[in-house]
Amino acid sequence: MAKITTQKLQEMKEQGIKISMTTAYDYPTAYMVDKAGIEIILVGDSLSMTVLGNDSTVPCTMEDMIHHIKPVVKGAPNPMIVGDMPFGSYNVSKEQAIANANRLMKEGGCDIIKLEGGKEMADTVKGIVDAGIPVMGHIGLTPQTVSKLGGFKVQGKGEEAAKAVLEDALLLQEAGASSLILEAIPEQLGKLITSKVSIPTIGIGGGRYCDGQVLVFHDMFGLFEKFIPKFVKQYLNLAPEIIKGLEAFKEDIRTEKFPEEKHVFGGIKEEELKRLY
Repeated sequence: MAKITTQKLQEMKEQGIKISMTTAYDYPTAYMVDKAGIEIILVGDSLSMTVLGNDSTVPCTMEDMIHHIKPVVKGAPNPMIVGDMPFGSYNVSKEQAIANANRLMKEGGCDIIKLEGGKEMADTVKGIVDAGIPVMGHIGLTPQTVSKLGGFKVQGKGEEAAKAVLEDALLLQEAGASSLILEAIPEQLGKLITSKVSIPTIGIGGGRYCDGQVLVFHDMFGLFEKFIPKFVKQYLNLAPEIIKGLEAFKEDIRTEKFPEEKHVFGGIKEEELKRLY
């Protein structure tokens, strides 16, 4: 697979080829995602919950993001690597947003940045794009501002609410966003937005008609058990199997079944060691 670019994603939309995207936060995960041929890796602020153990994405910092982007870039040379702008890194001013977007690109090494928000962020998106940094938008349910939205609820229900989300999409496209995440919106609204914008749409609870789909790696494989969103398809449930393996490891140590002879090193005889006593 050749390196995925914004131009390649645009071609995929125009040709009707669905785009695949998942998260990764470390080298081994990124390596596996690359080998599977996934087009996009999001180093998301979801790492705040899935990796760092926080209750929301809000505590995630720029330092956290840069730290986790670096190994993903090393492990996955082919997918497009998206660096997520964490809460508080772009909502103070356009200048702040550009400076932090520069950091994710320069220090982290990602290919594109992502930020949440619609019309209220359009001017900021334009500033970042004008500074030479590609942007992926994120509208609908925006986890960083979930308290403002009244919780993890489907957005765009009802005509006025749907009109607002559609307006967000169009304004972000006009501002220069090269793609859009559509999270937790009615399927028909996802279909409408996908038909109205010329840039690729990636759904996460956005319905079947988006140009692509994204899921959090830890959700897909049962590694995060606090809750499973409605839009998640769990392909494997690894946590219980890993726990079983760890329990077997502990039991083998207690019963001296591990290590076995094949796991140990030779190289000196007991008689030779006696001279050291």
